Amino acid sequence: MRMILDIFAQIFRTLWAHKLRSVLTMFGIAWGVGSLLLLVGLGEGFRSGNKRELAQYGRDIMFIFPGRAPVVSGSMNSARAYLLTYQDYTDIRKEAAHVRNACPLLSRNDVRTVSEFATGNGEIIGVESHYNEISYLPLKQGRWLNGLDEAQRRNVIVLGHELTRILFPGRPAVGATILLNNVSFEVIGSVEHVGRGDDNATNLRGYIPFQVMATYFPIKGENHQGAISYINYQPRVTAEHLLAQEDVHRIIARNHSFDYRDENAFEGWDTIQESKMVGTIFDAMSMFLGAVGMVTLALGVIGVINIMLVAVSERTREIGLRKALGATNHSILLQFFLEGLLLTLSSGLIGMGLATGLMAVLGTQRGPEGFDPPKLVPMSALLAIGSLSFAGVAAGLYPARKAARLEPVEALRQE
Repeated sequence: MRMILDIFAQIFRTLWAHKLRSVLTMFGIAWGVGSLLLLVGLGEGFRSGNKRELAQYGRDIMFIFPGRAPVVSGSMNSARAYLLTYQDYTDIRKEAAHVRNACPLLSRNDVRTVSEFATGNGEIIGVESHYNEISYLPLKQGRWLNGLDEAQRRNVIVLGHELTRILFPGRPAVGATILLNNVSFEVIGSVEHVGRGDDNATNLRGYIPFQVMATYFPIKGENHQGAISYINYQPRVTAEHLLAQEDVHRIIARNHSFDYRDENAFEGWDTIQESKMVGTIFDAMSMFLGAVGMVTLALGVIGVINIMLVAVSERTREIGLRKALGATNHSILLQFFLEGLLLTLSSGLIGMGLATGLMAVLGTQRGPEGFDPPKLVPMSALLAIGSLSFAGVAAGLYPARKAARLEPVEALRQE
């Protein structure tokens, strides 16, 4: 124990005697570690932000909207508009082998909502009770729509977070009554805030039973009997999303008399496919940022190796003197090992601390939509600190071992 304490005392005296060199070495290590962690952290923030943005719609959610189908195959100049119907939805539920769940939606943005305290103009959507199994709608208060609401066609509504705030500022909403175009509805629940920033489209919605919506607020227009706004559906498993899409296309094309192979006839959105495409982009971005960080780290390693080689080579005479006074090769190598480890490890931790602090500061700032604050990736921190520590220790031990193997007289002759 006494020998270890003596070695550490000698290490600190040596570092203090060469303050500038020690500071430069520590700066190179801290810079390499901090740069790598910050770049990788930025890439991770971008990735998690994208995942969060897509998650607010729901897991494995897909959309099919009304479209335009060509009367003459392949000629969009002859295209005619078609609407989705409730029959399309029921056929998808019965016939689409690769579809696990589906829900029809009726949407209107022109329904005037009035409470005892305020007036609002949110989007009112008619859905069936299982819609919350597809879309992400965490309840804040009350309950969600159920089968009895649909079967008995009850005038009940679940309010989005922002619509609740507008209609009932600072007051309880559940149990209260509101008017939708002068039709009375009871508020049975409210939804937590969904999403981030100023995107309040989802939070400005109100959800009522589908059949109630079809009765009071059907889609406007001639020949729109039984029409719906769009259909949400989910594949049986994530990997089958393209098969589920093909099933849906076949049914829609059959019901509306056009060729399902004509992709231009369909309007849809596949969040699974989009997530894969964006994931590929972010993988490339992460690889680029990681490569830049690794180059920065490599430059730091080269700098540390150069400094350590010079520093230890200059101390060959010191090693010879210590051997002349009775020091063993083991004790000399142990000192240089601990010195290199202390210098590189402490510098790496400083770099990690600075990067973490900068990430925390960036986390308090409002970034672009879809991007989360940068995050510390533990594996990257371990890789950065470990590689620099190994390089620093190896660069110190190599010349120290050569010097320790010299005879004391030979070592003392070195310039």
